[in-house]
Amino acid sequence: MAAPGWAPPRLDDFILTERLGSGTYATVYKAYRKKNSREVVAIKCVNKKTLNKVSVENLLTEIEILKQIRHPHIVELKDFQWDREHIYLIMEFCAGGDLSRFIRSKRMLPENVTRIFLQQLACALQFLHEKNISHLDLKPQNILLSSLDMPHLKLADFGFAQHMSPWDEQQVLKGSPLYMAPEMVCNRQYDSRVDLWSVGVILYEALFGRPPFASKSFSELEEKIRSNRPIEIPGRPQLSPDCRDLVQRLLVRDPLQRITFPEFFTHPFVDLEHMPSADSLARAASLVTEAVQKDPTDPEVALSLYCKALEYFVPALHYETDARRKEAIRKKVNQYISRAEELKVLVSSNNRALLQQGHSARDILKEMAKDKPRLYAALDVASAAVAKEEAGADDAETLDLYQQSLGELLLMLAAEPVGRRRELLHVEIQILMGRAEFLKKQMKMKVSRLKAEAMDEEPMTQSVQSSCSLQ
Repeated sequence: MAAPGWAPPRLDDFILTERLGSGTYATVYKAYRKKNSREVVAIKCVNKKTLNKVSVENLLTEIEILKQIRHPHIVELKDFQWDREHIYLIMEFCAGGDLSRFIRSKRMLPENVTRIFLQQLACALQFLHEKNISHLDLKPQNILLSSLDMPHLKLADFGFAQHMSPWDEQQVLKGSPLYMAPEMVCNRQYDSRVDLWSVGVILYEALFGRPPFASKSFSELEEKIRSNRPIEIPGRPQLSPDCRDLVQRLLVRDPLQRITFPEFFTHPFVDLEHMPSADSLARAASLVTEAVQKDPTDPEVALSLYCKALEYFVPALHYETDARRKEAIRKKVNQYISRAEELKVLVSSNNRALLQQGHSARDILKEMAKDKPRLYAALDVASAAVAKEEAGADDAETLDLYQQSLGELLLMLAAEPVGRRRELLHVEIQILMGRAEFLKKQMKMKVSRLKAEAMDEEPMTQSVQSSCSLQ
């Protein structure tokens, strides 16, 4: 809140409250619209007296760019006004603060969280790239979060942004030194690829809690950026191969060797094609419908379609905020993963006969257990027990085989990860337990019957003996 005697500028339709931040020529306030909805906004107040020619150009460019773009991951310019002293940019309010503060509060971000944020940033950059717009000042302070509960990233502050084709080159120094590409720092000509370097620095900072060139002075920073030494990726926390590859390809000093925009958007760690969007769930549902149709007649095609659908479903699960919808998607995902795992076993060259002949779940489970000799052996014992029981062999020997196999299978179940094999193993254990219990009952009944017969025979013998003695 403001100090005593201090007050923000007055604006007819809004009540300006706390100051959210300030820059070279502007201060941003949280504000409420006076009428109707009491909408919360952020108002960027630019003092006209502080503007020089360059800052006027920057401001006009920012207004021009923000007026023409609407994107879920770019802060929206709702309106702009002016009076004698100020120019006001009325912006979308982001309650989660900026990414820099968020990273500091967590020390560093887990790779899966970083990936979601990176996808959202990449989505905004792809939109800008298609319009030949370069941001030129990408840094965590210019990336806002919609909220702290379920944060969605919003790219902000287009004060340095320009309409810039990939082949356009500039020499004017723009942006923040810590996130500047080497070609900018070295005052060489640069193009839109500087944004990719900045993304690399942001990605590095999110993963490791500090930027790659943290320095005590600008001269030390400049020296590190100009250096030809390769950028070291810390060993901890351990990164996935895709994540490590992307960091290394973004932080390449030579812009000609740096990853390109198309390569960045399609990189496996970014994978914008499968990022949840308005129609991604519809695409996934369509693929599942095809998979279900193909399942009975063409398992290989069905497997491929299930896998393609899951590439859309799984990211949608991570992004979904509604608890009921999330649970519904999770159930579908688990169902499709289970069927895909089963089909993967069945369509392998050695197992097609199983599918064609309609073999039992036990046979399918045995095929899925070939990479686990102990599990496979226990299932073999179970099969032997079933075969003996069905052949009417010795009950005690059969029960012993059931008990041997169940002892092993229960241990295997405890160690088995979630998946189709675990599901089948759980069902198989229940079936074998049922068979063993039934066999025990049969054996008890047999013993009881034999005892009863023995008791019936005893009075008959006595009667015969009695009759004989009478003769």
